Amino acid sequence: MTNPFNGPQRIVCLTAETAETLYLLGEDERIVGISGFTSRPKAALQKPKVSTFTSAKIEQILDLRPDLAIGFSKLQAQIAHDLIKAGVAVLIFNQQSIEDVLETIVTLSRLVAAESRGLALAGQLRGDLALIAESASRFPRRPRVYFEEWMDPLISGIRWVEELIELAGGEPVFPRLRFERNAKSRAVTSDAVIAANPEVILASWCGRKVDKHKIREREGWSAVAAIQAGHVYEIVSSYILQPGPASLTEGARQLHRILAKVVNCEPPEGLEPSEALDPDFIP
Repeated sequence: MTNPFNGPQRIVCLTAETAETLYLLGEDERIVGISGFTSRPKAALQKPKVSTFTSAKIEQILDLRPDLAIGFSKLQAQIAHDLIKAGVAVLIFNQQSIEDVLETIVTLSRLVAAESRGLALAGQLRGDLALIAESASRFPRRPRVYFEEWMDPLISGIRWVEELIELAGGEPVFPRLRFERNAKSRAVTSDAVIAANPEVILASWCGRKVDKHKIREREGWSAVAAIQAGHVYEIVSSYILQPGPASLTEGARQLHRILAKVVNCEPPEGLEPSEALDPDFIP
């Protein structure tokens, strides 16, 4: 007999971080559909792909007979509207900070009757971040960092990204903009970036390959310290722009490894990224 308090049994994950979290919780059998942007873990790619970030195959989702669809941010409001209208239960998270991400992981674990595993996972992630912060505390200085989330218009980093940059040893050049919940409110001008003179430029264009050549060739940017020193790097968006485990693990480690190089430090063993870094990164 099915436990009536065991949570939803057929979940559609409209964004990648939900799928990754359910896998880490050992609850992946509940997943019946995923976002096309899902990449972690590789086993998840066997699930039906039913959505992008701003659109979804509503009829295909209905055919999967979900008892819950889980998404992220107001950009999925139309998807949520269409699914609710079709009779599907929908939960939309809007995590912005590292603490929000950890709380979302625990909340999701409670939904699937796996709270103890969720608390353990959140604790492990928090502990890993503490090790990175401890390593960064030994840096001789904190390099100034401009994180570019989009290129037209120029959008600076969302809150969890900017927090991870600080934790990993950098100093964001637009620290106040992280508190803007609307991406357009985090837009910056080219002149503002030049004036901030970052020592490191990190770019991650959601769903698109970063063109570092175009960044280097922007008018007036040749005078920027990061351009002159060759410190322009891409971090793959699936590692850093998903508000879930990927950002708190691989994203944070790649940030830390890059910033350590900039200040001529070597992170301790055990903090190495698991995935390939930007090809321009030479340790």
